[in-house]
Amino acid sequence: MKNLRLAAAFAPLCLTRSLLSAAPETFKIDPVHSSAIFKIGHNNVGNIYGDFSGISGSLTQDMEAPENGKIDVTIDVNTLDTNNEKRDEHVKGPDYLSAKQFPTMNFSSDSVKKLSDKEFEAIGKFTMHGVTKPLTVKFTKIGEIEDPKGGTRIGGESTFTVKRSDYDVAASNAGLSDEVTITIAVEALHKDEQ
Repeated sequence: MKNLRLAAAFAPLCLTRSLLSAAPETFKIDPVHSSAIFKIGHNNVGNIYGDFSGISGSLTQDMEAPENGKIDVTIDVNTLDTNNEKRDEHVKGPDYLSAKQFPTMNFSSDSVKKLSDKEFEAIGKFTMHGVTKPLTVKFTKIGEIEDPKGGTRIGGESTFTVKRSDYDVAASNAGLSDEVTITIAVEALHKDEQ
């Protein structure tokens, strides 16, 4: 699997804090301010886009040792939306994602490497359709603020590409490209009382 470009959806876990912390901090993903969008080629003519509204997980950052950071992002497959109800049900069905049997997709990192102030690389595993494969992704920091409602909020965006055939998702289906590009953008919140 080639290295995949991930713009900082997962980046938050390694973002630089203005106030250094001696211990790792864990941020809970805010599903209201997070998105997952996918793109797949159709008949070599155009692209079909869709999104998943159900995103959860956590991001851990260690300011003194970014390599100890952790990314764990889960997508609820049943929240898929391509702006066509009939197509949504087909894609969630047994011909494609088999959402009843495999209701989630997940990326979980094993290690994180800081490439620059805003660029990071995570090595981990991606699970889709019940199949888990190693995945290396790059992501880019977007920002970090002290949240007006309390705590610290971090965020970023990430884009990566997987092959359906690697995950046994309708590999022989005519008309659709094997490669699927997924963009994940998250905001996550850390509060001392969490």
